[in-house]
Amino acid sequence: MVLVLFFHPAVYLCNMRKLEMDELNRKTVEEFKQAEKNKIIVVLENIRSMQNVGSVFRTADAFLIEAVYLVGYTPQPPHRDIHKTALGATETVTWKYFAHTREAIEELKQSGYTIYGIEQAVNSLSLEQFQRKKDDKTALIFGNEASGVEEATLRQCDGCIEIPQMGMKHSLNVSVAAGVVLWEMVRGVIQE
Repeated sequence: MVLVLFFHPAVYLCNMRKLEMDELNRKTVEEFKQAEKNKIIVVLENIRSMQNVGSVFRTADAFLIEAVYLVGYTPQPPHRDIHKTALGATETVTWKYFAHTREAIEELKQSGYTIYGIEQAVNSLSLEQFQRKKDDKTALIFGNEASGVEEATLRQCDGCIEIPQMGMKHSLNVSVAAGVVLWEMVRGVIQE
């Protein structure tokens, strides 16, 4: 007689537990500021929602992004609604405000950054095809929740990156789009 044992997937889950806060190896504000950053600058162009701005700050903190540039009427810290979603990331992530996108682009180009609009555009590169080396200085421009990156801004970019989508909407919330793109940008660095 042969005894066959079947293991239910739930058996393996029994060893799972959430990590405690002291097990997360979280950096202090000072450790974050001293840490080597990924050479990526996020540019938020005319974002309306303070929660979206706060969420992008939080994602920038999670992936050790060099800085966030706020442009036009994008809300700036300090503000209660930004802090609500940023959870302190406005204190760790370097940020700078520009009245006009062209000013931010000029500074980025003078500093040697290659600039990409995150937009569905003619000749855009699909995100999974984009290749970035660890030391590449990359700036990513995310546009307004309704209208996206402005046409005049796209003409100043070195290229466009598009997030592939399969559904009906072909539209993501700007903070979700930032999370997807930034993960792809740092994923290779994490795996090295």
